Amino acid sequence: MKRIKNISIGFLVSFLGSIPLGYLNLAGLEIYSKSGLHNLVFFLFGVVFVETFVIYFTLLFAKRLIENKRLMKVIDFFAIVFMFGLAFFFYFNFRQTTKSHNYLQEYLMYSPFVIGVVLNCFNFLQLPFWTSWNLYLLNGKFITIERKLKYYYIAGTLIGVFLGMFSLIVLLQTLFQKSSHFSRYLMPVFIPLLFVFLGSFQVFKVYKKYFKRPALEI
Repeated sequence: MKRIKNISIGFLVSFLGSIPLGYLNLAGLEIYSKSGLHNLVFFLFGVVFVETFVIYFTLLFAKRLIENKRLMKVIDFFAIVFMFGLAFFFYFNFRQTTKSHNYLQEYLMYSPFVIGVVLNCFNFLQLPFWTSWNLYLLNGKFITIERKLKYYYIAGTLIGVFLGMFSLIVLLQTLFQKSSHFSRYLMPVFIPLLFVFLGSFQVFKVYKKYFKRPALEI
């Protein structure tokens, strides 16, 4: 029963966690649209490969990572730069498509598995995400990690990541095929605006977390 519970909770958390549109999903969408389903699967395997280590170690050291406030602060501030950097990247590079070839085509020459591994290594936001969730699930006794039980939880999370990203990418590709006008402005307009919004939201979170609280105490 504990095994099934670990798998189910791990799957639910990771499936929902992979749904929000991020640069990994965008890269997967580009690979799927340009190279097909086969390469998308290998890309997702690369993402899941890195995710295995992230989930495992954040599960073991969740409490220690949460207590390391300096590291969490660095990650929070880096997330701001990262989001606005992605907005600039998509806007600038896709603006050049009218003058030159598509920039994202350059990385499609590499193995999709390697692309998944490399891009997920830069996905620093997953550290606070998994650390917080694992700590919450452990403190609430929703999961059990004694002996081999933790591997059932990890297996559930990996399946959820894979299926969550796969479902979203296939769904988006289907929508874009039906609406060419929307897909034409996705990368140069909507995606940069999305990351600007996410970056602005991260700025608000950082302000509220590190600056607003001391002011209230004064």
